[in-house]
Amino acid sequence: MPASCLKKMLRSHLIDYTSIQHEPAYTAKSLLAATGVDADILAKTVVLHVDGVSALAVMTASAKIRWDRLCRVMGTDFIELADESEFAEQFPGCELGAIPPFGSLFGMTVYLDQSLAAQSEIAFSAGTHDEIIKISMQDYKRLAKPIVLEAGFIRSAEQASGEVPPLAQTG
Repeated sequence: MPASCLKKMLRSHLIDYTSIQHEPAYTAKSLLAATGVDADILAKTVVLHVDGVSALAVMTASAKIRWDRLCRVMGTDFIELADESEFAEQFPGCELGAIPPFGSLFGMTVYLDQSLAAQSEIAFSAGTHDEIIKISMQDYKRLAKPIVLEAGFIRSAEQASGEVPPLAQTG
């Protein structure tokens, strides 16, 4: 999905957004430096296979997946990272590593890290390595309809301290 299509979709849903053009950036660190966006709202999108079905995991750019906990909280025994060569055709017009976090556009479920979901805004790739889009988290949730997960991701502060969040509570 080219950036122009993504912006058109946001406008059609009456979503205010900010587009930030920047020098090409391929890592979270370089993207943060190029855009000045707060690290707590900068999202990365990862393509997963959950029991053989493609899905998107959306987390802060510095987070990592804790596979054992992600499997438990999702109630499955098998989740794997999709290989870029497998999914390139599923995201026409998107550069590899720059997939926007809207699984509904591609027929995929979206799983959103709770620490990112708690933020007031989200910034994400517009489908290229030289533009990000920032919208309110409320608008993102309304449009993407993600499933928010309380466990399964290790955030940068937890990585440094060795702490891991508890599993999601069910009620």
